[in-house]
Amino acid sequence: MRTLTRYIGREVLFSTLLIFVALIGLFTFFDLINEMRDVGRGSYTLTGALLFVALHVPSRLYELFPVAALIGTLFAISQLVANSEFTVMRASGASILQVVWAVLRVGFPLAIATFLAGEYVAPQSERLAQNVRAAAMGGATGVVAQQFESGFWFKQDYTFVNIRTVLADMTLVGVRIYEFDRDLRLTAVRSAESGRFAGDGHWRLDKVSVTEIGRDSAKVSTLPTWLWPSVLQPSILTVYQVAPEKLALSTLYDNIRVLDTGAQKTSRFEIALWSKVLYPVAVLVMMLLALPFAQFQRRQGGVGFRLFAGTMLGLAFWLIERLFSYLGVLNNWPPLFAAAFPLAAFTLLAIGIQYWMERR
Repeated sequence: MRTLTRYIGREVLFSTLLIFVALIGLFTFFDLINEMRDVGRGSYTLTGALLFVALHVPSRLYELFPVAALIGTLFAISQLVANSEFTVMRASGASILQVVWAVLRVGFPLAIATFLAGEYVAPQSERLAQNVRAAAMGGATGVVAQQFESGFWFKQDYTFVNIRTVLADMTLVGVRIYEFDRDLRLTAVRSAESGRFAGDGHWRLDKVSVTEIGRDSAKVSTLPTWLWPSVLQPSILTVYQVAPEKLALSTLYDNIRVLDTGAQKTSRFEIALWSKVLYPVAVLVMMLLALPFAQFQRRQGGVGFRLFAGTMLGLAFWLIERLFSYLGVLNNWPPLFAAAFPLAAFTLLAIGIQYWMERR
């Protein structure tokens, strides 16, 4: 049985890697075509577009792991079925659980690779890609964060902060800090031309104007620099460069903590965090789902049909996962439910179809 397990695992791994390379090449080509429409704007050249697409590849790797695992497993097992090898294996005493274990032995390393790519490679690479694009499209100091026309807003205790823009090097431009007391009475307004992170939870603001508001008077003063203590971290600002689904877990946690401190809605980031944690499991679920579809007899559809069905299943999973993320935010569903339901549904679908085939 050990030899059989290695054989099935080798076939599945080879097919998965082959499909994976093909998908990466295809999506990279589409990304390059999409970027070509912006070539010539500002200082965005063909070289810049190629660099952006290259830096975007790790994000594509992370996104395509489950789909590649699905189609690769489907293709490998379909070939075994087409060559009657699978029938011989089952007739020789190999149970479906042994076949599942042979497939999952390949899936576990792929799931770990998916997690590592999504946590340590894709977020940094995506941030660099967005910086390259922003700098080229808007000059060397391209703007990378601007939530509203008035800039980026956040709340910290009784303080409201407005940052007009955030540059690619995380320099803050146009900072206004509105300080209130417990009775929600405005006590001070601080304005700074720019600011940079000084470490240890402080930002160094330059050319600061301070207006202290009393009950019957106001006092205006200026400071060349001022250290602003804040829970705001540079990593938090990266959410406006990179979609939450592509951020590292630590960055998502920082955003949730800051928003929760200001009594603001955190559901989008909580759903993204749970999706990030559970996404590697999708590799295993997709491989399980491929097994029953690959076992249909040749008269019920050839390899081409099975590959088409696998592609549609992978696309359906991706769409349903995104749909539940958006519905979870709109309807205030529990974040864990919104992230886990698509995985649970497809797992039950795989088990149900396999059980039906074994009962036939």
